[in-house]
Amino acid sequence: MSWPTGEILQRTIIPTHPARGGEAVLQDTRNLAMQLREWAQQRQIEVAGIGAGVAELVDCHGNVTSSCTIDWRGVPVQESLSGIIPVAQVESDVRTAALAEAIFGAGRGRRLFTYVTVGTGISYCLVQDGQPLKGANGNAITLSSSPLSTTCTNCGTKLRPVLEQFASGPAIAQRFAQARKSEATFTAEEVFRAASTGDKDASEILISAGEALGVSAAFLVNVLDPEMMVVGGGLGMAGGLYWDAFLRSCREHIFADNSRGLPIVTAKLGIDAGLVGAAAIIFKPQQETEANYVYDSN
Repeated sequence: MSWPTGEILQRTIIPTHPARGGEAVLQDTRNLAMQLREWAQQRQIEVAGIGAGVAELVDCHGNVTSSCTIDWRGVPVQESLSGIIPVAQVESDVRTAALAEAIFGAGRGRRLFTYVTVGTGISYCLVQDGQPLKGANGNAITLSSSPLSTTCTNCGTKLRPVLEQFASGPAIAQRFAQARKSEATFTAEEVFRAASTGDKDASEILISAGEALGVSAAFLVNVLDPEMMVVGGGLGMAGGLYWDAFLRSCREHIFADNSRGLPIVTAKLGIDAGLVGAAAIIFKPQQETEANYVYDSN
């Protein structure tokens, strides 16, 4: 990525295949970083560092502390990447995306906004004065992974609903398969396409998922009082019934009258926000220059 324009100079995509284990994924990441370093050197582009956005909890020192998607818990990822280029930083992907939106995107010039990402998972980040909030342990991204334990007032059944298991992309696909009583594997994209043709099951699933997401997003507004909410991620930007239900539900569940009309917009950088933001964590502490750099990342 070129600083300070935010332009992506080179894009290389490789499959993660996390089931092979964290060390194998890390080796692929190192190989990719070295390939991009060579690409930059051939073009006489100075490489400032490696930034990596990871879909995991990451503490304030760049250590991965969870293993939901990639088993890098306790693996010295940052140290390994710094062996390729001395400056290397690992960060949670939702914070990198939020940073990109703060510098280049919809949150630019905003003093306090909340970034929500919706895709395979659902997370958030509060950004104040251009800085993503990390929390005491780097865990200030959790929005939808914990159960909301309650008891049904009608039948007495104990419920433990988890938003991520109801409103994320994989959850929507799984719920559609269950509604179809099918053992086939669906994708969220297929559910959206089915809804666009008037499929009742698909439509009801997207509406209920969007409504559930809206409740949690409104909780963020009620607790954090941001001036804007930016929504990113592949599912968060999909639009349609899901977005409409989310927007309606979110505003219905915001308590304060003067917060209910806050702007709720999609990420300006789209699905590239995390990529651009991972590079920005390398450049942001430095004084801005007109030099071109390249960003290495998996």
